[in-house]
Amino acid sequence: MKKVLGIILVTLTMTSGAWAQTKKRIAIMDFEFTAVQDAAKQIFGGSSQDVGKGIADMMVTKLVQDGVYSVIERQALAKIISEQNFSNSDRANPETAAKIGRILGIDAMVIGSITQFGRDDQHRNIGGSAIGGITGRYGIGGVGTHKAKAVVVISARLVDTNTGEILAAADGKGESTRSGTSLLGGGGSDAGGGGGNFSMGSSNFGSTILGEATNAAVADASKQLEDSVGKLPTVVINVSGLVADVSGDTLILNVGTKAGVKVGDHLGIFHKGKEVRDPATGKVLKTINIKLGDITITEADETSSTGTFSGPTLPKVGDVAQTVQ
Repeated sequence: MKKVLGIILVTLTMTSGAWAQTKKRIAIMDFEFTAVQDAAKQIFGGSSQDVGKGIADMMVTKLVQDGVYSVIERQALAKIISEQNFSNSDRANPETAAKIGRILGIDAMVIGSITQFGRDDQHRNIGGSAIGGITGRYGIGGVGTHKAKAVVVISARLVDTNTGEILAAADGKGESTRSGTSLLGGGGSDAGGGGGNFSMGSSNFGSTILGEATNAAVADASKQLEDSVGKLPTVVINVSGLVADVSGDTLILNVGTKAGVKVGDHLGIFHKGKEVRDPATGKVLKTINIKLGDITITEADETSSTGTFSGPTLPKVGDVAQTVQ
């Protein structure tokens, strides 16, 4: 019984590993939020909140939790954006996204914009008039209420990094299931109502009616992007390069993301062996390489990559690294 159980566990482990290797790799750009910038400033008490970055961070968390895609760390994306000197105006540009994605060696990039971020007000005044300011919110000469229901709408696009083509579109909408006198719970109005104490990544934001609507919009758009995973093309890239440096079991190769190398890739390491030549022309017909082991890529830039070698015989500078079919 123990032997059978052991076989089952090994099978499950191998299946899980195979699935992890077939996941499509994506990254998420900060969302463009020009249309809601003024509303966001008012909501957060005049403080400068990059709600586009906040939405992107929340989507990364959601997609990582669901596990359909392999999502690149935000720090790695931020580094490339800084090095390439891209501006905020490039956030929703498919061509820019594709270029960044090619540098990262990923399958697709998510770009998008926020089209609604705020309140869907319900004003009620009973037995009195209403004028501007505080009286406008609560009424004069009668009983007045000012209920805010939060609504957030985001538009996301899945961009093929090889062609810049938009493969799928996702429009997510979220509404709060409850209402209150403030989107952030800080008094009769959002402006000056303690909004500066809130950050979109904090738990106190998540407990507000605006946070509830934002989470719902992100979940809606994320689900649509996950349902579109089959639209990403499967591209088989054959990598071939040379070992440029050997330091213990750490190897540096002379090929990087431009050649299709990605972090997590597994390549074979071979020693160049016997050449078989055509006796009539002297042309090399085939090279019989001797496999030394494998390398798992841990870092990659445009022109080089670094990885950990495993195998019985350490390679030397000049040995071949290539995709194993």
